[in-house]
Amino acid sequence: MKDKLGEDIFSKEEGSFIETEREVMGRKFERKIEDFSCENCGTFVNGDGYTDHCPSCLYSKHVDINPGDRDCECKGLMEPIAAEVRDNGYKIHYRCLDCGYTHRVKSSPEDNFEAILALIDKPVVNT
Repeated sequence: MKDKLGEDIFSKEEGSFIETEREVMGRKFERKIEDFSCENCGTFVNGDGYTDHCPSCLYSKHVDINPGDRDCECKGLMEPIAAEVRDNGYKIHYRCLDCGYTHRVKSSPEDNFEAILALIDKPVVNT
């Protein structure tokens, strides 16, 4: 795997793989491996550091300003409101039930495909 400068990230002497991964993905991304119970449906979710929503009901939580930072004070539930076909997968659109913030994320292979299909015909909001 190469970083933005084309250097092999496994051969860097300073910094860990995770620190180097942050460089590759952008300075605003913080990978946090956290397990959680969905506040909407109660499903227990094993996080992998990229998990940002429940794979069963697709609900999320408004916790980040930048991915992984957990700096958002709102902490409201993010309702999946629409989905669209993009590139090699789907984008799920969300609206925070507390503050109205809208956001979209890539779907995960673990996501409930029936739940995604139920969102396909919903109007997509600008996120």
